[in-house]
Formats: sequence, structure tokens, C-alpha cells
Amino acid sequence: MSELMDLPVPPVAVVVLVAALWGAVTGALLPRAVYRFAVPTGEEWRARCPEGHPLRGWLGPARCAPCAPRAEGAPRGGGKGTAGRAYGAGPAVPAAVTALVCAALAAATGTRPEAGVWLLLVPVGVLLAVVDFRVQRLPDPLTLPFAAAALALLGLVTLVPEHAGEWTTALLGALALGAGYFVLFLINPGGMGFGDVKLALGAGAVLGWYGWPTVMLGTFAGFLFGALYGGALVVARRAGRRTAIPFGPFLIAGAFAGLLIGAYTA
Repeated sequence: MSELMDLPVPPVAVVVLVAALWGAVTGALLPRAVYRFAVPTGEEWRARCPEGHPLRGWLGPARCAPCAPRAEGAPRGGGKGTAGRAYGAGPAVPAAVTALVCAALAAATGTRPEAGVWLLLVPVGVLLAVVDFRVQRLPDPLTLPFAAAALALLGLVTLVPEHAGEWTTALLGALALGAGYFVLFLINPGGMGFGDVKLALGAGAVLGWYGWPTVMLGTFAGFLFGALYGGALVVARRAGRRTAIPFGPFLIAGAFAGLLIGAYTA
């Protein structure tokens, strides 16, 4: 037993563990942001719970303390320390998904410095996917900063030894994928939203870090995932061939898939 305890822990295992914990914590903070951002196009972001109480901040559980059930004679707000009443989804699913994606990317990237960039971007990607899946909207306050942050952070990574990508290709990948989605938007604006075009900038940046084969792989994976989902809905008779589906989640899933393979092969 003592000999087993003396065995060194592989650095990658530590990175994966830390990444999973980071993903679980950040994913658990997403429900409030999901509730506030998940509104139809043209409407303002939610600032109040369903009962009309003001919401404070963007991160945290989707619970409202003033909505908590009160015992007769108890002060409004449910009393000090009350968790409040839930007004949105719980944290379990986003925490599990974010932790899984972070752990997988950390395992693929190892101790290379770009792993930190992926861990910072994953929670935003999960948030975007959930919001788009719910209301078919990709908020500008998330998509454009996502692309800018990806390029800025990857630019800093180039100053650190042992990185495995190229910032120039990341920039060109962002421009190429954004331009490609913009053409699709012009051809079929009913099937491709302009939010997808903005999101493609960030997806192209992270995929381009590992080169053009990764860009093509991630792009193909996104369309494949979207086609499989749409086909499944048609088979289940829950949608027709012309039914619009949110494409953002599949664009993001394809980017994560391409990034995962690109990191392994880098």
C-alpha cells in the first residue's frame, strides 16, 4: 500500500481533475444567466423573476429568495439564509456537461498552455448552446466577446513556450468560417441566423489554432450533428423538413469535437 501511495501522480491527471472541478463549478453558475438571456428575439434580457422581483447579477442559481414560501407571520423574503424558490432549471445538467467537456479537452490538451484558454471558453459555449436551444437566439453580448476573447487569449498563449498552435491560422480560421456562414446566411436567411455568423467567428478561431484540417473537421461535425438532430425530429414526426431548428448548439458541439481531435493530434 505504501508503495502505491509513493507513485507519482501524472501531471495530465491533475490537469483533468482540476478541469473537471472548474467545469462543475462554472457550469453550476449558469442557470441564472440562461434564464436572463433566454428570451425571444427583440425582447430585453430578463431583469426580474416570474413574480416580478429584481434579479441581481448574471451568475448563480436560478432561485429567488423573495419568492420563498413564508410561514404565517414570517418576514417577506423567507427569512435570512433561505435558498428561495426556483424560477429556472437547476444546476445539475449544465454543471455535468461543462465538467465533462472541460475534462475531455484537458485530457486531449494535457499541460500545454492553450488548455487554459479552452477552460475559460467552454462555460460560455455551453451557455450559448443552452440559450439557442431554448429560444433560437444567440446573444450578441456573448457571441462577439467569445470571438474576441478567443483570439486575444490565444495571442497571449503564443508568448508561452510549448504551445501547439498558430495564432495566424486562428485569425484566418475565424475570418474564413465567419465568411462561410455569412454566405449561407445570405443564401438562406430563414435557415441560418446572423447570430450563427457571429458565433462562427469564435468557432473558427479555436479550430484554426490547430490548423485547417481541424477547421474543416469541426465545421463538418457541426453540420453532421445538426442534420442528425433534424432527421431524428422528422422521423419522430416532431418536425417537418422546413422546420427551423437552432443551429448554434451543433456549431458549438462540432467546434468542441474538432478541437478535441485537433488537440490530440497536435
